[in-house]
Amino acid sequence: MQNEQEPSSKELKKQLKFLAQENKAFEEKLHVAEEKNKFLEFQLAQMRRMLFGAKRERFISNTTIDQLTLPFEVNETTTEQAAPKEQVTYTREVKKSKHPGRLDFPAHIPVEEIIIEPEQSTEGLICIGQEITKELDYVPPRLIARHFIRNKYALLNGEGIIIGQLPSRPIAKGIAGAGLLSNILVEKFVDHLPVYRQIERFKREDIKLPASTIDSWITQTADLVEPLYNQLKKLVIEQGYIQSDETPIKVLDKDKKGTTHQGYYWVYNAPLQNAVFYDYRYGRGREGPAELLKNFKGYLQTDGYSVYDWFAKQPGITHVGCMAHARRYFEKALDYDAEKAGWMLNMIQAIYAVERKAREENLSAAQRKELRLNESLPLMNELGKRIALLQKTAVPRSPMGIALEYTSKRWDILLNYLYDGSLEIDNNWVENAIRPNALGRKNYLFAGSHEGAKRAAMFYSFFGTCKKNNVNPYQWLKQVLQLLPDYPANKLTDLLPQNLQISTK
Repeated sequence: MQNEQEPSSKELKKQLKFLAQENKAFEEKLHVAEEKNKFLEFQLAQMRRMLFGAKRERFISNTTIDQLTLPFEVNETTTEQAAPKEQVTYTREVKKSKHPGRLDFPAHIPVEEIIIEPEQSTEGLICIGQEITKELDYVPPRLIARHFIRNKYALLNGEGIIIGQLPSRPIAKGIAGAGLLSNILVEKFVDHLPVYRQIERFKREDIKLPASTIDSWITQTADLVEPLYNQLKKLVIEQGYIQSDETPIKVLDKDKKGTTHQGYYWVYNAPLQNAVFYDYRYGRGREGPAELLKNFKGYLQTDGYSVYDWFAKQPGITHVGCMAHARRYFEKALDYDAEKAGWMLNMIQAIYAVERKAREENLSAAQRKELRLNESLPLMNELGKRIALLQKTAVPRSPMGIALEYTSKRWDILLNYLYDGSLEIDNNWVENAIRPNALGRKNYLFAGSHEGAKRAAMFYSFFGTCKKNNVNPYQWLKQVLQLLPDYPANKLTDLLPQNLQISTK
């Protein structure tokens, strides 16, 4: 007979169930506490890194994609008798050195030949060959003064005077030629040499040019090329696929004494046209791109800046995300959770390996899309499932939680690059187009006015497009300044860097 003081089996099961629930709750609390502790340790490590370490964005995977592992652990076998040996001989070709040899000089560089004869007399001797030693030297650029001399002739019977017509010049009644103007602008916006440093260089040639004179030349040159700038804008915006990003520029403002205004360059890259367009705006709000892109239809690729979310809701626009930005957040989480972040980065590396394969095989847009659907889509699906799973237990404010939140929130637009083989997986091209402005800021610090910032946007646009098309910016601008004063307005597109045939004369 069961003792009345002993609990029944039903009560025991109830107690066990209660204890199991309490144990589960304690385990969850412990997991949360461990995650918070990990987050605090990470914050401490980040502070130490900021104080004493170097900043870098680098991930080296422990596993190599498509590489077999080597069986280092092998079973030892013993034999009582050594196997017979035989001597094998063979011949092989001697490997040639991979060294490319001494750098050869481009054909357009002038050659100065210096003949050196032996000190001894060579009378009656036969020359059997030559030893040629090449040397690359530098002669500083030289200024030249060009005089246009126009003879005047009196007509017979006193009917008047005739004189040759002066050719059109970039700046009417100015002393600056197309070559000088091009050099000043290229040195400022490509080589990041501020005007005051250029003035010092002119002084070494005993040429004294006031800063106001050079600023006036830049202004008048910008006025001349503005129609071409508008043509470039039209070409970029009419493309069905553009990438966009923004970068700050400090601007002197007469209404803000003792401080500068924070303006922004909104940069648009058209990959299909190899063209870059800078648009200066007073702020970072939606108004600037909304005005510029009011008639745009197609694919707009951006980073995660919230302003761009508005464009995704506009009819005719497909918003495409940037995988490089998502990757960046997981890279920052490596020190916090190396295992989970490392897995994410390995998956992203595998996805980028598909992009590299498409480039190396020079696939067409249609072939690239097919390759992505076959190889990238399964990887993206697996990555998405893992992100959704990990997000359930991640600490929201931790680096891993932030990376998961950023990626999951934009997952649909990150997948949109699979729609068309012409689209890129990330926004890196437009970020590369922004770098010249970032370098320039370190040298000349700010623009002198809002109008000056707008003029700078013109030349950053032209020279960025030159770079994307491997065009010499000096030669291009010099030729454009020579042609533009008399060029037909309906053919300005022919003068853009990707279209103009550069003359080397």
